[in-house]
Amino acid sequence: MTTQSDTPMTSNRLADQTGYDPNNLLDSLIEKLNLKNDAALSRALEVAPPVISKIRHRRLPVGASLLIRMHEVSDLSIKDLRILMGDRRDKFRISDKQFKPKDNGDKL
Repeated sequence: MTTQSDTPMTSNRLADQTGYDPNNLLDSLIEKLNLKNDAALSRALEVAPPVISKIRHRRLPVGASLLIRMHEVSDLSIKDLRILMGDRRDKFRISDKQFKPKDNGDKL
């Protein structure tokens, strides 16, 4: 019987990567923007405070729209923001399933 720890990590998900640390990104933004805490950061990014909390506890990924908002507020490049959170992937691939129409089972 094999356990998860016995199998090599082959996941391409960002949250599964060992270097992924959204806390570093959030803490860096708080420092750069001279903010006091997560509540102030949520106001600066115009998101609800639970969003920041969920990102800190890795229950919510940093989405593209939030990453763009972080870029607009901090003037850090998207690449720099991704590096701060430990995302060092060179390419992003979108599944081809997202673009296929759903099959209704209707056949002519």
